[in-house]
Amino acid sequence: MSKAVLTAVAWPYANGPRHIGHVSGFGVPSDVFARYRRMAGDRVLMVSGTDEHGTPIQVQADAEGLTPRQLADKYNGVITDDLQGLGLSYDLFTRTTTSNHYRVVQDMFTALYKNGYVVPKTQLGAISPSTGRTLPDRYIEGTCPICGYDGARGDQCDNCGNQLDPADLRNPRSRINGETPKFVETEHFFLDLPAFSEALGSWLSTRTDWRPNVLRFSANLVENLKPRAITRDLEWGVPVPLDVWSDNPLKKIYVWFDAVIGYLSASVEWARRGPDPDAWKQWWTDPAAEAFYFMGKDNITFHSVMWPAILLGQNGAGDRGGEPGPYGTLDLPSEVVSSEYLTMSGSKFSTSRGTVIYVGDFLREFGPDALRYHIAVAGPESQDVDFTWDEFVRRVNFELANEWGNLVNRSVSMAHKNVGAIPTPTAPQQADAELLAYSRAGFDTVGGLLARNRFKQAAGEAMRVVTAANRYLSDQEPWKRKDDPERRDTILHTALQVVQDANTLLTPFLPHAAQKVHEALGGTGVWAAQPEKTTVDDLGDGPAYPVLTGDYAAEQAHWGSTPIEVGRPLAKPSPIIAKLAPELGETGPEWAPVRK
Repeated sequence: MSKAVLTAVAWPYANGPRHIGHVSGFGVPSDVFARYRRMAGDRVLMVSGTDEHGTPIQVQADAEGLTPRQLADKYNGVITDDLQGLGLSYDLFTRTTTSNHYRVVQDMFTALYKNGYVVPKTQLGAISPSTGRTLPDRYIEGTCPICGYDGARGDQCDNCGNQLDPADLRNPRSRINGETPKFVETEHFFLDLPAFSEALGSWLSTRTDWRPNVLRFSANLVENLKPRAITRDLEWGVPVPLDVWSDNPLKKIYVWFDAVIGYLSASVEWARRGPDPDAWKQWWTDPAAEAFYFMGKDNITFHSVMWPAILLGQNGAGDRGGEPGPYGTLDLPSEVVSSEYLTMSGSKFSTSRGTVIYVGDFLREFGPDALRYHIAVAGPESQDVDFTWDEFVRRVNFELANEWGNLVNRSVSMAHKNVGAIPTPTAPQQADAELLAYSRAGFDTVGGLLARNRFKQAAGEAMRVVTAANRYLSDQEPWKRKDDPERRDTILHTALQVVQDANTLLTPFLPHAAQKVHEALGGTGVWAAQPEKTTVDDLGDGPAYPVLTGDYAAEQAHWGSTPIEVGRPLAKPSPIIAKLAPELGETGPEWAPVRK
């Protein structure tokens, strides 16, 4: 039975182009999952956008001589181009600087405030002595007072995982210019996280099928909840919707709070742009709906604790009770799908250190499917993984080109040369039946793994079908069957049927190549739909902006073995996957900053 499946993808920050480490966490896994669920017949809503508020935008804007809005516009354009090029099939990829987003964020803030989960509190705020600006917690680092790690951030220690307050750090310093911040008393609103400890704990205890690293980390956080600030003294952000602060334009909603609400606001925007402005509700207020959130591991806190707490508070379902807000009773995440880090030379990708491979550069050199496949089969699904050019070249050449591309090309080429169309099978033998049965069984195996976000295993099982088909052709030797055309045609028909099956299995990973294979098999029309970039008017009083969207109806209910059409004309195929120069594995491309 068809399900409503929300695919909520972490919001890339618009202070610069994104690198391949970013898309290995939020981008490729989410799209593989969404494409599979559509093919399995489910109603998928895949949403995200660029995260555009906060001090980092201001800092980068100053560095580039731009206003914050100009900087957000610049990198929103770069990021949407890259994500479109990668083939991420968003129903809506928007941004946080829209009037719709502001309205939804303020509605959620007000609902939490009315239910008593947003409370005022005076704290020591960090100020930059040289600029007078507020320094956000993440822009302060020092020594963790709990574990002694030197490099803890003002909001959290990545070493021990504990929430922190910047004033608690030993030897605090600004990550912007290294100066020692000045701490002054200021009043802010806090999300009263301890008021959700029981509700969050009960909910997390039911999440037994999550990835173990996510569940353990989240459970530890719930044991040590502290109130967390959701407002800041900033020049750039969503205004606080309370009359008491209406005369203070520097009081803004903190960027982490407004960004996670983006999943809801993007869904609302998507619906408002269609014929039914309430259509978003089938993904958010139906208990039978499923919601999957995709991100890197540095974002687990916000999606497994903070965002569920906000939803519970809006629903009036925290430990203090309350009434549902304007959006009704909203569904909590079904799963938080977090990837580990993709590293290079043993270190995290870092723009400041020059250890970075930008998505745009990679796409221009190698195209989208090579990167998508590498992330799926050799990415950081369950542990940190070091990217190497040697491994990348090996995967492309031996798995994609030699195994998959060669299977497609020799099967179609032989059928084209000998018959000119899909051959007619006669008198199938045991070897034919065994391969077809193995291929058909792959749909349950690969589909079951994709449904559980086990991408590496799923890709491996799909490639086992490819390997089996190559072995079958080598054993059956149809090129030697000139004197037995009926047997030759049966072999080729069997091989082409498995090529079509394998193409279906691989479509979530390789959508661009999948379209080419579909056409090589004589198919017409759209097989694997791609996102489109279009400019839309703001739904309020803001300027127009670009979004990614698309019509993915053609992908619905493709998952399964469909008999190929006997007699369908076949043309001489073009190569599906281009091989890479072997020496690239030793040096990397010329533009690569680290080539070993």
